[in-house]
Amino acid sequence: MALDFIREIVEDDLRSGRVAAVVTRFPPEPNGYLHIGHAKAICLDFGIALEYGGRCNLRFDDTNPVKEDIEYTRAIENDVRWLGFDWDDREYHASDYFEQLYRWGESLIERGLAFVDSCNADEIREMRGTLTEPGQESPHRNRSVEENLDLFRRMRAGEFPDGAHVLRAKIDMASPNINMRDPVLYRIRHGAHHRTGEAWSIYPMYDYAHPLSDAIEGITHSLCTLEYADHRPLYDWLVENCPVPARPRQYEFARLNLSYTVMSKRKLLRLVEEGHVRGWDDPRMPTIAGLRRRGMTPAAIRDFADRVGVAKRENMIDVALLEHCVRDDLNRTAPRVMGVLHPLRVVIENFAEGETEWFDTPNNPEDEGMGTRRVPFSREIYIERDDFMEEPPKKFFRLSPGREVRLRSAYFLTCTGVVKNDAGEIVELRATIDPTTRGGDAPDGRRPKATLHWVSAQHAIDCEVRLYDRLFKSENPEESGDFLADLNPESLQVITHAKLEPSVRDAAPMTKVQFERLGYFCVDPDSSGEAMVFNRTVTLKDTKKF
Repeated sequence: MALDFIREIVEDDLRSGRVAAVVTRFPPEPNGYLHIGHAKAICLDFGIALEYGGRCNLRFDDTNPVKEDIEYTRAIENDVRWLGFDWDDREYHASDYFEQLYRWGESLIERGLAFVDSCNADEIREMRGTLTEPGQESPHRNRSVEENLDLFRRMRAGEFPDGAHVLRAKIDMASPNINMRDPVLYRIRHGAHHRTGEAWSIYPMYDYAHPLSDAIEGITHSLCTLEYADHRPLYDWLVENCPVPARPRQYEFARLNLSYTVMSKRKLLRLVEEGHVRGWDDPRMPTIAGLRRRGMTPAAIRDFADRVGVAKRENMIDVALLEHCVRDDLNRTAPRVMGVLHPLRVVIENFAEGETEWFDTPNNPEDEGMGTRRVPFSREIYIERDDFMEEPPKKFFRLSPGREVRLRSAYFLTCTGVVKNDAGEIVELRATIDPTTRGGDAPDGRRPKATLHWVSAQHAIDCEVRLYDRLFKSENPEESGDFLADLNPESLQVITHAKLEPSVRDAAPMTKVQFERLGYFCVDPDSSGEAMVFNRTVTLKDTKKF
């Protein structure tokens, strides 16, 4: 298999001796839950390190105390571990380096490469210029080193309110790259930090903390998404102009864009706060927590990341590919059970009342090593309502009056009668079985054209099943400008009285199974005692070929 461009760079660097060992990092900001795009980045950062015998750090970019919370930190740690990766003892925080970053800020001032600007945010934005016009120098740009150091130290001491001053790099206000037009390095922000408390009144900007934290940790390959390509000159400028212990390099790859999905943390937060979903772990959300609760597996997500690959150009990935990877994994690993979502009672007239038979049926035809389970059969069973038609069209081969079908692992069954209520609705079927077909095969070799799943009414577990569909109606929900207007009102259907075979009675939360002929499901954490809840992970068949 051909190497992607990131791995080509890594191999060239190792071959040439530019680096002796590969060191990467995954640097999330603890201000929200990770999503499937972050999962791709995690697989790349940790995967590169594993493949080339290096190491990957987990570093939290905790430079904004207003938006960050320990809840997000713990959730991120859980997500990374769940995906199958570990950082050993290398969990770091940008806040670990606040003192060093501050000293390097003073060093830039002393060398005439940074200054304290007293303009407000609107004034700085106005003087920044445009893509076609150069910016204007701040009236405070030429303050003396002594005045800048005094102001910067007083900023740290908490003497000034938020917004009174910022520390800016002194680079080039005429640069064609707006990020190089005297970018802000530090801002005043009063408020408790979840790790450092109220020890600091100033906090570094991400563009300042990121490259210098990389340098402190000896990162060799700092992998970012394409939106940071224009920030790379500033990354290099800071590494070049601060007395750092190492010289990391930044490389950019295309971020993951997934159809029928929004990835913006801000928009995901709106979905949660405005009640469009039930929380960050709602199974319709693209968050790792949501995908996990829906029943997707770490192996499937890693496979998806591998198949998507690493590209240099933005593109839209079909969500059906993710669903395919999930099916592919669960087909091999999920035990089969029989469940009926829309039950129709069938009374078997030639089967004795009160009698129960047990049938052995494979847990997974794809893996004989998963063994078999015993399924009870009784006089009354449930089948899917859609599996019966009183007046079937020509190509309908399932159950109808006078027609014979196979019941999975049990008997051949023939419908002999239909019972209706006063409204003319079918409420029950009458049927007979052929006792000679026990186990699902006929001595005379005849083969019904349909095999149905079923559940013994006497032994059935009554449960809630949540059928999840895509959260948005359009491939690109943001195309119209109002992503909320594209919400799919049918993204969740709740079935309150589905019937399942008793083998799942004690299944723990997050247990994954295939409901035969229906799809893949998992036990939701809302389950308790007899009140079981199942989430549909994906339907049984792909709509596309991959």
